[in-house]
Amino acid sequence: AAALSALGSLGSGDPDGGGSSSSEDEARPGTAAAAAAQKREERLRKFRELHMMRNEARKLNHQEVVEEDKRLKLPANWEAKKARLEWELKVEEKKKECAARGEDYERVKLLEISAEDAERWERKKKRKNPDLGFSDYAAAQLRQYQRLTRQIKPDLEQYERLKEQYGEALYPTSDSLLHGTHVPSKEGVDRMVADLEKQIDKREKYSRRRPYNDDADIDYINERNAKFNKKAERFYGKYTAEIKQNLERGTAV
Repeated sequence: AAALSALGSLGSGDPDGGGSSSSEDEARPGTAAAAAAQKREERLRKFRELHMMRNEARKLNHQEVVEEDKRLKLPANWEAKKARLEWELKVEEKKKECAARGEDYERVKLLEISAEDAERWERKKKRKNPDLGFSDYAAAQLRQYQRLTRQIKPDLEQYERLKEQYGEALYPTSDSLLHGTHVPSKEGVDRMVADLEKQIDKREKYSRRRPYNDDADIDYINERNAKFNKKAERFYGKYTAEIKQNLERGTAV
């Protein structure tokens, strides 16, 4: 009887145990499906991020190509000109600030420059524009043109006013009619007259060709050799004077 009751209890416990295992088996496919859906959603999110990053990179590359094409179409020295214009604008603003405070701009600028920088700039300035003397008339005319253009100080405010007043007519083309369309200011005319008078005064001080001296010693064979001898005498005459005198007297060793 005891054995039968024990078997009966085991038989009655089997339905409960089998029900719990079947519920666990039913829960497992749902969990796996949720994990798969979450993983798929994560992959889709990463794919969308990569797609957005690719579009952004494509857009940036296109902008860079456009900018590079613009830079290639600009003149070769555009960057240097742009930097020069920006520096000139900063200098003009600094001058206006100094004038508003009642200070001298040149003095303020010198106070900001160290002695080493001043010496270096002075050496660079001497190397930049050496006076090589007269070679031909074309080179002399080019040097005069460069010297005159360096003296020009454009009035940017006047330029902006003229640009607003004339618009596209300020930039003439081959079809533009320029005669009578521009009237120079009195200040500009006075400045041009003063510059021309200064050039005339300087030209009058030029040394003329020296006349030929019949009593001078002839130690040359042509005019070119005469010029060379004069240069040699100017630089080495004081060192060779005694040797030359000994040769003339015949007492040279």
